[in-house]
Amino acid sequence: MSVAQILAAAREKGWRIATAESCTGGMVAVALTEVPGSSAVVERGFVTYSNAAKVEMLGVAEATLTAFGAVSEEVAREMAQGALAHSHADLAVSITGIAGPGGSEFKPEGRVCFGLALRGAAPQTETQEFGALGRGNVREAARDHALALLGAALGLQP
Repeated sequence: MSVAQILAAAREKGWRIATAESCTGGMVAVALTEVPGSSAVVERGFVTYSNAAKVEMLGVAEATLTAFGAVSEEVAREMAQGALAHSHADLAVSITGIAGPGGSEFKPEGRVCFGLALRGAAPQTETQEFGALGRGNVREAARDHALALLGAALGLQP
């Protein structure tokens, strides 16, 4: 599915989209807004690279960050919910991960957690292990996966 198809499906449903990104630094928002007419669908994007930004801009609980760390499904869930709460969007996707280089035994390079929140529905989360592909490749894979999650939420087939 293309970004244009994602935007068309959201437009057809009358839905607005928000993004909450950490390791991708706004790449999903850029992909969405590169398409002419995207302003009818894209409501806003949050780049919350630091923990403080996650707390201040999205309302992620400091207790969640302390208990689970920034790269966790719990934080991804709160990021997606926060994007909805701090916007006029109907659908939000969040990304938090370790693009590399680096990582640890417990949180390796290439681990990325995603959240998807639809107004009026329970949020969904998942973790993808992209592996040590290199920083740029992990970020691109995360962007593409987030776009696929948006597409699936809009009823599009991959």
